[in-house]
Amino acid sequence: IPGGPPGSPDEDGDRFVEIWNLVFMQFEQFADGTRRDLPKPQIDTGMGLERIAAVLQGVHDNYDIDLFRTLIAASKALVAGGSNGPSHRVIADHLRSVSFLIADGVSPSNEGRGYVLRRIMRRAMRHAHLLGAEEPLMHRLAPVLVAEMGGAYPELRRAEPVIVETLRQEEERFRRTLGRGMALLDEATAKMTQGGVLSGETAFKLYDTYGFPLDLTQDAVRNKGLTVDLAGFDAAMKRQKDQAREAWTGSGQASQAAEWFAIRERVGATKFVGYETTEATGKLQALVAHGAEITETKAGETVLAVFDRTPFYAESGGQAGDVGEIEWTDGRARVLDTQKQAGDLYVHEIEILQGALEPGHDVRLAVDPQVRITTRSNHSATHLLHAALRHVLGPHVSQKGQMVDGERIRFDFSHGGPLTPDEIEKIEVEVNAVIRQNLPAVTKEMAPDEAIEAGAMALFGEKYGDSVRVLTLGRALEGEGDYSVELCGGTHVARTGDIALFKVVSEGGVAAGVRRIEALTGEAARRWLVEQAQVAKALADQFKTPVSEVLARVDALDAQRRKLEKELSEAKRQLAMGGGGSGGAPAGPEEIGGVQVIARVMDGVGGKDLRPMVEEFRKQVSDGVIALIGSADGKGAVAVAVVGGASATFNAVDLTKAAVLAMGGQGAGGRPDFAQGGAPDGGKAAEGLAAIKALLGA
Repeated sequence: IPGGPPGSPDEDGDRFVEIWNLVFMQFEQFADGTRRDLPKPQIDTGMGLERIAAVLQGVHDNYDIDLFRTLIAASKALVAGGSNGPSHRVIADHLRSVSFLIADGVSPSNEGRGYVLRRIMRRAMRHAHLLGAEEPLMHRLAPVLVAEMGGAYPELRRAEPVIVETLRQEEERFRRTLGRGMALLDEATAKMTQGGVLSGETAFKLYDTYGFPLDLTQDAVRNKGLTVDLAGFDAAMKRQKDQAREAWTGSGQASQAAEWFAIRERVGATKFVGYETTEATGKLQALVAHGAEITETKAGETVLAVFDRTPFYAESGGQAGDVGEIEWTDGRARVLDTQKQAGDLYVHEIEILQGALEPGHDVRLAVDPQVRITTRSNHSATHLLHAALRHVLGPHVSQKGQMVDGERIRFDFSHGGPLTPDEIEKIEVEVNAVIRQNLPAVTKEMAPDEAIEAGAMALFGEKYGDSVRVLTLGRALEGEGDYSVELCGGTHVARTGDIALFKVVSEGGVAAGVRRIEALTGEAARRWLVEQAQVAKALADQFKTPVSEVLARVDALDAQRRKLEKELSEAKRQLAMGGGGSGGAPAGPEEIGGVQVIARVMDGVGGKDLRPMVEEFRKQVSDGVIALIGSADGKGAVAVAVVGGASATFNAVDLTKAAVLAMGGQGAGGRPDFAQGGAPDGGKAAEGLAAIKALLGA
């Protein structure tokens, strides 16, 4: 078999299979070329799971091991005629990678780790496209992966519904993106000839905006005998990375992070005592202002303070940091926020109201009790909401983010579409039923693995220490067991009844496949309901009807409005069709440059009414141009149709665009035979019509 060992001139051959590759990690090298010894030098053997399996199973290729054979066979079975071996290998390998990432709480996005996930997913989906897969493929392979590896990695089984749904949504989205990107690529290469070079900027736009891997663009243009300007692509990529790096370092985050770690190294972790109390004494250990440590402060200044112990909860897990007051001999301060730095350092943002504060001072720290009460009620309610969403919508629902404070709940979760009013009502009914149970909230400390084994839901992506707090709320509404069991380090109610009332006030999408519910609890929920009732009562008084009949009255008025609008639109159309348009246009077609043309300005006609009028005028012109410009509410609208043999000479998009530009607009869209556009100034309708006639040869 030809080939030589790694590092030789013939290393690309197949004679040697690499199973071990030592990497000695000894130094940290800086931009100026200097090196510093690593505190813990290491050796990376490169002996991964696949290489070990290949040796033990007696095969010479990682993709021939049992873990991959099953996935590759399933991929081949699902793609009729897809015999491309390398593509099936890419799909199998990337499926495994993305499934573990999703199970760890990563969601596809356009930044950070979510962008890495999306890149891996789209590379696999691109290979599915190359194989000719007519339907989304990846989500159908996910259960095969879970069956193969779920025994060793139970997190895959727990996250299987989320993995399947995420893959399905992302592949459907990529197929739509693929169509838009290919349209851009076709437009960019339409006038290029064999041997041409696609600009690196265009290739980067496809990559950055449409998620096209560079190799996908290269494959697409290669079929046309073209290549890609790789240097230009690399330059655009570097420019974007440099801008991102400058934005981050320019914000001071790097130096501030180093400052906090230095303080943590010196003073140790902050002891949090806020589970048991909202008041405590502590010693000031460090003051920071403008990214640097200081030794004293005075009234009127806002600084960051670290104490050895605190009852103030630092923002974490979606719960806002506590606010309150600090007092010491001859001084006091207001706590505006509490955040974590360097892992377990509780940093208080304080405004000095009176006196001077220096490290070493003993202080009394007091959390605002009312804000803490409402915050913990909202936090506990999110646990009930999470459980209700999974019961009502399905096990694919997982938390994607939350923020609870003393005002309201904002809860993000994975789901493919808007919630129906019936679904929202079922969720509210469940949550309020558990609240009315008024059962004690049970919190236990245990190891993460033990907690998950006992049925606690871990939030994928969260980092847990050696010991975790497990919160149990309520009793199952059907069958045996608890209603909600989750790992959570936040502060919570003593009994579910403390939440008092739960009300969803809005639901909407915040990202692809992610929805957001905003909700209120307790007194805030009661006030919201009272306000809604007051609105209904005011309408009832205005309509002189009972509240129960307000909706029917509004529906009747809306139906009457739609009927009048339809009648008005029809009257305008009849008036226009009868030659009542302005601009001195004749009732029938006129001839411009040898072409039959109907060109009119329609006063009082909006954009949505132009198209049906164009269709009516088609009855009078079987070969020519129909150009209508509407003017209503100060705005203009243009619609142009090119019919019959005139389409060989004129393009509706070009004609529409000329009119829109003449009227102060930006452009138009449509097809060569029909296009529409809008303009901000309906008073320039005559200018728009003149621009069209000029192109027609008038």
